[in-house]
Amino acid sequence: MGKYTLVITEKPDAANRIANALDADGKAKKTIRNNVPHYLAYNNGSIIVVPALGHLYTITGKKGNRDYPVFDYQWVPKYQAERKATFIRAWLKVIADLAKNADTFVDACDFDIEGSIIGYSILKYACDGKEQTAKRMKYSTLTKEELRESFANLLPNLDFALVEAGLTRHEVDWLYGINLSRALTNSVKHSSSQYNTLSTGRVQGPTLKFMETREKSIQTFVPTPYWIISAKIKINGNVLDAEYEKKLENLADAQAVKAKCKTKQGQVETVKVTVFERNPPFPFDLGTLQSEAYRIFKYTPSRTLGILQRLYLDALISYPRTSSQKLPSSISYQNILKKLSKSPAYFKAAAELLSKHTLKPHEGRKYDTAHPAIYPTGNLPKKTLTSPENNIFGLVVKRFFAVFGEPALLQRINAEISLNENIFLFGMERNLTEGWMSFYKPYIKSRDTSLPSLTDGQIVEVKHITLNSNYSNPPARYNPRSLLEQMEKEEIGTKATRASTIQTLLDRKYLSGTDKLAITDLGLEVTTVLSKYCPTIVSSEFTRRIEHEMDAIQQGTQTKRVVIQKALKALKLVISELKENEMAIGTKLSLALQQARTQEKTVGSCPKCAEGRLLILRSKKSGKRFVGCTNYFQGKCNMALPLPQTGSIKCLGICKSCSCPIIAVYIRGKKPLKICINPNCPQKEKTKNEV
Repeated sequence: MGKYTLVITEKPDAANRIANALDADGKAKKTIRNNVPHYLAYNNGSIIVVPALGHLYTITGKKGNRDYPVFDYQWVPKYQAERKATFIRAWLKVIADLAKNADTFVDACDFDIEGSIIGYSILKYACDGKEQTAKRMKYSTLTKEELRESFANLLPNLDFALVEAGLTRHEVDWLYGINLSRALTNSVKHSSSQYNTLSTGRVQGPTLKFMETREKSIQTFVPTPYWIISAKIKINGNVLDAEYEKKLENLADAQAVKAKCKTKQGQVETVKVTVFERNPPFPFDLGTLQSEAYRIFKYTPSRTLGILQRLYLDALISYPRTSSQKLPSSISYQNILKKLSKSPAYFKAAAELLSKHTLKPHEGRKYDTAHPAIYPTGNLPKKTLTSPENNIFGLVVKRFFAVFGEPALLQRINAEISLNENIFLFGMERNLTEGWMSFYKPYIKSRDTSLPSLTDGQIVEVKHITLNSNYSNPPARYNPRSLLEQMEKEEIGTKATRASTIQTLLDRKYLSGTDKLAITDLGLEVTTVLSKYCPTIVSSEFTRRIEHEMDAIQQGTQTKRVVIQKALKALKLVISELKENEMAIGTKLSLALQQARTQEKTVGSCPKCAEGRLLILRSKKSGKRFVGCTNYFQGKCNMALPLPQTGSIKCLGICKSCSCPIIAVYIRGKKPLKICINPNCPQKEKTKNEV
């Protein structure tokens, strides 16, 4: 075939799209060698497109043991560092063979930190030092038009500043993660002779600290009572609610005010009517989209990112890992709207926007040098989307419509109503025009209710006075959305890693819950230990400072060597403190781990003896798991119940029919089941329903 251009992509799906886009006929030839797909395209010369599988290279210690501290490290093929990555050897061999006859090299991985490292590493190691001469494709969508334009206007070099920043981030994170995690793990091993993997890092630490601080605020919160006085007032035939101007903290005072308000008539003291605009929302950056998806669909940030990635690879949306709230005109708003108008679901909205004299998005301040805000490409799905994919795609499309809409015009009325000289407040608002809100339905609701006609001095009828008692509420628990927003506010982690950090804390059982996240006893103990012996690791300020250093590298005002040196200096002080207090730390963590294991195995109280606890146990003879009472070991109770032998188990509560625990059984790839563990439960058939 002679010489050719070798194009490196990040994923197989991307390779397929890029190859077909670059081929003159749109039909690249697929070849599979040793289970590695690659594509031959032709367009004024031969082009071979070969994918990576994400990161093919990783960091490992040079000595290869599991002790710490570890300061000497190297980048190696993944198969040398991870047992489950043996297939990477063949993958890299295929890339290396393809590189031998190539005369031009192009990095077409995603244009961000992770993509830049993936392409750089392959070009440097597998392609024998071609990173210095390789060219770079930059694109934000996988549409044929943009890919062809990007290939026709290749950047002359790799984005070395971005590469340096990425390498620094990976190396700093590895140094902190491996050393701190081994410090915690070894402390438990040396104090209890048991091996339990514990982890932390420069982003996990502060995130867990947020959770600990919130949990302590909740646990130490003392609710205080207060009373609210409300009135039902009839105005022009409509009964409306008004509320006394103050919350009262004393029952006697509240009762006295209520007594003074006993009257059949009130008088409107003041009326204020205002008309105001509500601007359209900003285009989606990743964090905002993840927050909105959680608000509307209750999708966790990591789940939303996974869906966005699939939509991106299908060329339905632009690159999702962006912090931008800008939509440049170069993406061609009109063309996107015209293509979306071919869908009956979007025809009306797209046609309305296309009829506007000019299209100008309502943009936010956030800017990303690599990619614009998330937007639909205009392509419509060629295959049936799953329900979650359809939900997220629809959300992206409607947000795109909304940012081009006119401001919504609203009217608000506020009134003060006197009941025997006691002031009650009343307020309502309604939409005069929907503006952008009409494009964003059903994710936002407009107020169509009419406002009452009120004038100063108007007499109104008082129908009823009510005194209600309440208690002040503790701070709300974080949910995946609010925790992600807190991380973004504190500038820890990146747009691409925050969701995975939260998931890691859940996987490590430092956190529990789905909607309302809570820090576990194990998480509390880990945070307590880190706060006492190495407070910098749970400090947002420390992590934020490193993030700023990474940005400075990317901007060319800082160097990788200096940042690594600073990070190592701080790390060595932390490790010294951990080494010195290893036994004390291990004792505390061992106890927390033991309690966590017991708690994980407990499914409830024993309904037979009422004293013991029901635990998940395994038979020594058969190896099967079952539920047994802790009092069995004292010869006090023989309660035993069977369990499903596959899946993870979570206790949901107590069965009202037989007082045995109701559990949820989670099996990968199947819907979870909700069952009562008593096989003879009278309501057995009714409780075998999907969660």
